[in-house]
Formats: sequence, C-alpha cells, structure tokens
Amino acid sequence: MTKLTQLVGIIKDKASQSKAALLSQRTTLSLLRATTHDFNAAPTPKHLHTLLSDADGSRATASAALELLMHRLHATNNAAVALKCLIAVHYIFRHGTFILQDQLSVYPSTGGRNYLNLSNFRHVSDSVSWELSSWVRWLAQHMENLLCSSRILGFFIGNCPKDREERVSGLMNGELLSEFESLVTVVEGVCKMPDIGGLTKGNKVVDEILRLGREDWAEVVWEVGVAVAEFKERIKGGLKFGERVELVCCLKRLEECREKVMSVVVAGKEERLWDCVAELKDETGKMYSEEEEEKRGNNKLQEKEVRKIRFSESDRFSRSRILSSDDELLQFPSGRFL
Repeated sequence: MTKLTQLVGIIKDKASQSKAALLSQRTTLSLLRATTHDFNAAPTPKHLHTLLSDADGSRATASAALELLMHRLHATNNAAVALKCLIAVHYIFRHGTFILQDQLSVYPSTGGRNYLNLSNFRHVSDSVSWELSSWVRWLAQHMENLLCSSRILGFFIGNCPKDREERVSGLMNGELLSEFESLVTVVEGVCKMPDIGGLTKGNKVVDEILRLGREDWAEVVWEVGVAVAEFKERIKGGLKFGERVELVCCLKRLEECREKVMSVVVAGKEERLWDCVAELKDETGKMYSEEEEEKRGNNKLQEKEVRKIRFSESDRFSRSRILSSDDELLQFPSGRFL
C-alpha cells in the first residue's frame, strides 16, 4: 500500500471524526474511530466497547446504530474499513446486549437486501488491498453462516445455555438434524478461509480475524460434539431410514473439512471429535446398507409371491370345466354381458 494512499486514509479519518465531534454524533464518532482506514491496525477493545455502549439502549437506538454500521460497511470500497466493520459486527455477535443481538439477527433473514452479502467486494488499488478483499468476502460469509445457524439453534453460538446435553435430548429428530446441518455449514465456511501468507502475513487486522475465527471454531466444535453424542444415542432405534441417510450426508461433508480445518486452526481436543464422527458415520452407513439389503430381500420375496399367484390363477382358468348346474354359471354384475 503506497504512502499516498495511507495519507489520504488518515486525512479522511481525521475529517470524518472532526465533523462527527462537532455535530455531537457520539455513535458515529465511536464507529469512525473503530473503523479507520489504517490497513495494519485492528480495532482496539476500547473502541469496540465504546461503540457497543453508544449503541446500547432502546430498540430504536440499537436499530439506528446497526443501520449506521451496515451503511458504512456497504458505502466503503476500502478493504481495511470493511474488515473493521465486520469485526465490529462480530463483536456485537459475541458481546452485544440482547436487543443489539436481536437487531443484528434480523439482517440476513427479513428479505430484501442481505447486508452481509459482500461476495462482489473488490479493492484493487494495490496488491495488499486485493488480498485483504478476499478476507472481507470470507468474514462476511462467515458472519452470515454464524447468524443463520444461531437462528436455527435458538441462541447465539458462544452464548449457549449450560445444559447443552439436556437441551438436545429434548429435540425431535428433524430439529436435531436441522441444527446439525447448520453447524456443518459453519464448519464448511471455516474451511474456505483464505490462505495465510503473502502480503498479508503479519497484518494485525488479519491476525485479529484469525483469532476470532479460532474462537468461533472452538464454540462450533463443542456444539457439533454434543450433537454427535446425541446421534450416537439415537442411532440404534430412534432414527428413521430417511433420517439416517441425511445424517450420513452431513457426516461425510463434515469429514471432508477435517484436513483444511486443521491447517487453519490450532489442533486440540477436536481430534477425539473426528474419531467420533468417523465411528458414527461407519455405524450409520452399516445400518443403512443392512436396511437396503433387507429391502431388496423383501422385494424379491414379494416378486416371487406375485409370480406364484399369477401362475396359479392362469392354471386355474386354463383348465376346461363342465358346468353341471346353473349354480356353476359365471355371474356378471353388468347386464351387457348377458
């Protein structure tokens, strides 16, 4: 990134902050301080906390603050500003009040514009900005996955009630499968994280995103582990054939993520999780195969019975019979056969 570009960014930040200060726009000022143009400086916890405090209050206050944040996210073509806006979104996701989180969860689901759809974001002024653009696209998709999954789970990932096992044990099979599939989607999203290296290696904004991603991964692993343990309890009698098929598909998708995930997060207790996933997939797949074989066997038996019945009926009607009385005459219900 050229020195001229950095200088222009600094001037923009100073001018915008001065204007917000003069107009006494506290929320705008805290947002501008948290989302500067400096490509190598992550938002500080102090600035993020101040932003959260200024946005806290009534539902109208929270809605206006989020609208301001989303407007800045989409109005900018600067990768550093966009990344810091998304980091602020993540901060609200993890640490926001109930009202703020409730307002945040509305964005991907109410129809109309999806404020987290940044799939076309490109900042092409220089090579560093180009690489940072890939992180903007990934983090926006990651946040959307987290919000969608949290909506299905009924709580924000990372703020789960303590009795996880008791909660999932009360779910219907369809509900549990829906939650599990949403968690698998989050894991697949983590796998799409851009490669670490090149011009962004050591970048403080990217390092902060990596830290947040690893924190999210730890929470998602926990939820996946609870779901896998519950499926192991239900597999031998609590799941229907179609539900087993859906479960195997999800487990295969999850296993395909293992190698990529291990390259972007620090390996830990999840090694046991991967073993449990493999065991559950094999056990479910074995039961699926056995049921398929049993269905084939039943179908063949039914075909034999049908052939046997058809043969006996043909044999019966092919024999010549001598009618000895009127009682043996074939009666037709319709008069047109008489």
